[in-house]
Amino acid sequence: MSSNPVAETVASLMPRAKEELTELVAFRSVADFDQFPRSESEGAARWVADALAGEGFQDVALLDTPDGTQSVYGYLPGPAGSKTVLLYAHYDVQPPLDEAAWTTPPFELTERDGRWYGRGAADCKGGVIMHLLALRALKANGGIPVGVKVIAEGSEEMGTGGLERYAEEHPELLAADTIVIGDAGNFRAGLPTVTSTLRGMTLVRVRIDTLAGNLHSGQFGGAAPDALAALIRVLDSLRAEDGSTTVEGLSGGPAWEGLEYTEEQFRRDAKVLDGVELTGSGTVADRIWARPAVTVIGIDCPPVVGATPSVQACARALVSLRVPPGVDAGEATKLLQAHLEAHTPWGARVSTEQIGEGQAFRADTGSPAYQAMAAAMAVAYPGQEMQYAGQGGSIPLCNTLAALYPRAEILLIGLSEPEAQIHAVNESVSPDELERLSVAEALFLRNYAAG
Repeated sequence: MSSNPVAETVASLMPRAKEELTELVAFRSVADFDQFPRSESEGAARWVADALAGEGFQDVALLDTPDGTQSVYGYLPGPAGSKTVLLYAHYDVQPPLDEAAWTTPPFELTERDGRWYGRGAADCKGGVIMHLLALRALKANGGIPVGVKVIAEGSEEMGTGGLERYAEEHPELLAADTIVIGDAGNFRAGLPTVTSTLRGMTLVRVRIDTLAGNLHSGQFGGAAPDALAALIRVLDSLRAEDGSTTVEGLSGGPAWEGLEYTEEQFRRDAKVLDGVELTGSGTVADRIWARPAVTVIGIDCPPVVGATPSVQACARALVSLRVPPGVDAGEATKLLQAHLEAHTPWGARVSTEQIGEGQAFRADTGSPAYQAMAAAMAVAYPGQEMQYAGQGGSIPLCNTLAALYPRAEILLIGLSEPEAQIHAVNESVSPDELERLSVAEALFLRNYAAG
């Protein structure tokens, strides 16, 4: 890459990028204000706004979205008659989980073994820095040839839909010819990848009640209906014997036709323990990108330490369902709720509540923007061709933007390759990936303008 002036500029900016990512990671910007102070998210939002203002963006604003969080917006006009590109990232992060399990503190960016560790380093505060690097490199090498809008979301990880609703209420704000979502990742480090499909998602809370209150398991156990046992049966009904998701009435998507994912590579990436089988059937790519997948992500029950000999009167769980492209998330929610209710045993009282939803997404990979990105990635990653992958995760905003701006092209790139361990302890980003993808984004903007 060194013979390319844009690449040379990005390389020279990497020390500054590390300093900025250190500052941004230090904000405990989890958009769950029962757990983390609202001031931490507000501080991160102001940091992004100040960074945009420092780059000459106009109309920089902290947008109060309907879910009680803030998104950051800015606009940098381009040359007369030029196209407009929207760059997206989010500054909110997942909770750090068990902070003691991190090798280094989650909110202190720490370099180790050639990677930078910290919550949000890859997902997606690194995405904010990637956009800044790309724009600075172009400014230093002839200028930015397109109009640029930046939107940094404040609650993507919570799935509460604030920015989606704000965009629907202000449809002119994010209008663009092409949208680059900086919240995906390469299939593996060093292999340039665009994400062409996303699964949708729904989050459903299920509660089962059987008794007026807990009872002594010796005196009443055996006849008193145990709410926790009932819940376990309900949750078990969501999977077949091989671990495949089985929500009654919910169909799987078509077979995956892009980049393939070997079982051996997946076992390494997922750190599956020796002797433990993978779940489901079909190819790994089918299972994680093109089919529904249910996960019990939380359950309320007594902890082992301090448990008493009791029959439980009430039990709750939070169930996540990933929905393949072509399946409406709202319909999938209804099927999931009906399944949970139908499989509740012993006449127990069951209630379900949806608390989050996002639609699946499928891109048009034959568009001019994809050609411009393929050419850019070939330069940023010498000797490599751009690959197409799916992503099992959900970015609900994608479908909102696709619906609002049906003529806009949407590309998904980013820093969340498997080694990044996003959403887990010891999340990290590869500075090499940050550097190369920033070069790719800069060259993409130049190619796209020329095209």
